[in-house]
Amino acid sequence: MVSRAFTVAFEGVEARVVEVQCAVAPGLPAFSVVGLPDKAVSEARDRLRAALVAMGVALPSKRITVNLSPADLPKEGSHFDLPIAVALLAALDVIPRDAAEGCVALGELSLDGRLVPVVGALPAAMAAAEEDRALLCPKACGAEAAWVGGTQVLAAPDLAAVVRHFTGQAPLAPAEPGEVVETAQFRDLSDVKGQERAKRALEIAAAGRHHMLMVGSPGSGKSMLAARMPGILPPLSPVEALETSMIHSLAGLLDEGGISRHRPFREPHHTASMAAIVGGGRGAKPGEISLAHNGVLFMDEFPEFPRAVLETLRQPIETGEVVVARANAHMRYPCRFLLVAAANPCKCGYLADPARACARVPQCGEDYLGRISGPLMDRFDLRVEVPPVAYADLDLPATGERSAAVAARVAVARGRQTARFDGHPSVRVNAEAEGALLEEIATPDHEGRELLAKVAERFGLSARGYHRVLRVARTIADLDGSDTVGRNHVAEAVSFRLSLGET
Repeated sequence: MVSRAFTVAFEGVEARVVEVQCAVAPGLPAFSVVGLPDKAVSEARDRLRAALVAMGVALPSKRITVNLSPADLPKEGSHFDLPIAVALLAALDVIPRDAAEGCVALGELSLDGRLVPVVGALPAAMAAAEEDRALLCPKACGAEAAWVGGTQVLAAPDLAAVVRHFTGQAPLAPAEPGEVVETAQFRDLSDVKGQERAKRALEIAAAGRHHMLMVGSPGSGKSMLAARMPGILPPLSPVEALETSMIHSLAGLLDEGGISRHRPFREPHHTASMAAIVGGGRGAKPGEISLAHNGVLFMDEFPEFPRAVLETLRQPIETGEVVVARANAHMRYPCRFLLVAAANPCKCGYLADPARACARVPQCGEDYLGRISGPLMDRFDLRVEVPPVAYADLDLPATGERSAAVAARVAVARGRQTARFDGHPSVRVNAEAEGALLEEIATPDHEGRELLAKVAERFGLSARGYHRVLRVARTIADLDGSDTVGRNHVAEAVSFRLSLGET
């Protein structure tokens, strides 16, 4: 007779339910796992055998066959250990078969029977809730999985505790959600001397999730400005926090089951590979753009990234998701991120300084920034020149607003957008509005339309550039508390679009 247990296999952020079937039949003693398992899953039988011996349970001298269904779905990861153990214990009548079928299990077994934490507990709990089953997981994963709230989470320290629970000797108490992490200390915007125009661009970018490019000589404060972006962004909403945490759960980045309401800030080095940025590698794991979902992706020394890596950003920026396609995997990850890029004006960095510039000025600047293709440059809504700060200004007291004041305005602007897009579940901020919706919310008044028409004709704005100016103007109007987009809003949006001489 076949016993059954259930677990999950991960496809991107989705967890597909897998049925674990176990049959113990007469024949030559053997233990085989079938159903397209990888090396880690195949080795589960050895870990399971040692764990059962540690519990004082001996395997019978029979043929044990475990099938992971559907058999054509690749099975990867050590989290299959626990469901295989549950199915086998049910087949041996150690635990009731109906109890084994009533839960989704995942967890790795150590040789002494302890349950080792694994990645993906949060999406597994989502899948268990959809199947109306409980989730059985290692104790270290319980706080993370309990955030779903739609299913009972049973967190066990070892395999013996699982047996005692299913046999009624010592039922496991449902796990409680972990703590909300609120300990992050943000750097303050008032620390930056000068650079008022760049600070204004930072505020607009945060309010509408507009992509931003800063160009300036070394030491002008580009990285310093970008590092202060998290301090002016509003906290994640409950839905956004769950979305982001599911990706971080798959990457093993959740700390002790705690979920943070702070928006992620990822800053990969310019030597990062395409798989690291976009996603891929073994198991087609999420990359930096997905780990920055609902947060900020800061790419310093932007032209120094490989050209192929930069070009792969174009589609995710537009669609808000990335498909990692490999020969043996096809994963889809969300990636609605705010891209903040920084670049020197040329290879040496001193294009505008005659005393320190190289002999190839101005050709060196054109060649260096030319590494950023026109289609990719077209996707930056805000382009800001960051000039060097005079030495005399560095000794002056801090000027400008603190991050808290800017964050308050950004929060109000985001609140206006939340109310505006209430009936559009796929749109959350102005940067995502398009088509008829964009025309409805961002069409300027008569003077604004006249100005935008002149700019489009004079500088040859592309269709994408035209719409991005409208989105930025709408965000500027939100920051001003205006229901209509006026000429001054359009003028400021255009100034950021054309500040580097591009359209």
